[in-house]
Amino acid sequence: MGKGLPSYTDAEFVAAIRQGDDRALAQLYRLHLPMVLHLIQQNSGTEDEAKDVYQEGVMVFYEKVRDGSLELSCQIKTYLYAVCRRLWLKRLAEKNRFGGSLSDHEPYLETGAEQDLLEAQERDRRFAMMGEALERIGEPCRSLLEGFYLLDKSMQELTAEFGYTNADNAKNQKYKCLVRLKKLFFTHYQEEESF
Repeated sequence: MGKGLPSYTDAEFVAAIRQGDDRALAQLYRLHLPMVLHLIQQNSGTEDEAKDVYQEGVMVFYEKVRDGSLELSCQIKTYLYAVCRRLWLKRLAEKNRFGGSLSDHEPYLETGAEQDLLEAQERDRRFAMMGEALERIGEPCRSLLEGFYLLDKSMQELTAEFGYTNADNAKNQKYKCLVRLKKLFFTHYQEEESF
């Protein structure tokens, strides 16, 4: 470990990250980076690609810890390795540079990481589609919904900002905008699913 840094067990890492301890996350990041650098550089990757994949893998781990959905049945090191390995295989397949199995000489362990990664990718896809729907909804709906849901503005603030006569009118308009946004989102989502 680094000079002056506390040494964490896996359970302590999870607890510290859940509590928002950035030092624990930074230490975890540094701790397992060499393993992923080695994996990817030994399998047609560059150091920058390895760092990108590792960053993405750590984010999957971090999000699962923070939202309380991580059921760790292995060491964190094994979990991160499995997530990063899966991400790298996917990138290689997309680049058409992959023609066999990874030469990492380690048995594939069922860690739940693959399912977590798939869920994270699906969630990111849905967020992107929701962002697109929000862009297409137009004004004033976009600003009204962003103000309420993203900026945590009160109905009174939005009433004043948009010039509604009272908070009930603003709330009614917000509801109509939300219905339109859902319709745009689900129409686009169904189009995506049909391809």
